[in-house]
Amino acid sequence: MEIQYLTYLRDNPSGNFPIEPISLQEIQQLEILYNTGNPFPIALKELLFLAGQFCYVLDYGVFENQQQMQEFVRSEMAEENKSLSRPFFVIDVYNLGDQFIFVYLDEGNNPPTYEGHYYASNQGWISQVTPTLSGLINHGIDRVKQGRNPF
Repeated sequence: MEIQYLTYLRDNPSGNFPIEPISLQEIQQLEILYNTGNPFPIALKELLFLAGQFCYVLDYGVFENQQQMQEFVRSEMAEENKSLSRPFFVIDVYNLGDQFIFVYLDEGNNPPTYEGHYYASNQGWISQVTPTLSGLINHGIDRVKQGRNPF
């Protein structure tokens, strides 16, 4: 797969631990489950292809795979009567799973990232984190290179 947006991750594959990919077949299965079979945004597909099993600048929680993480977040949202009307994909869970970072799947090939707080009021439970997915990843890599926590 040609890498267009996440070249910095491709070229910096290791913090304390190397990145670990998932297969194109796994990515296609995720597209079927979470985007009605439509292709994911290119930057998201690149992230999964390069580091879908492990990424040192994202927290995938204790889940064995991407599907488990997606289902966990959706379950937590349902318990708190939260929902998103547009297709989305979670790329990070943190604060013991109480918060998550995601992208909407209909905002271009290098979409903005958003943060969700299950326990916040319905009015302010979603906020933008970065203007692009690649920007979030690049920022984390720069922090690691400076000897800092990527988060």
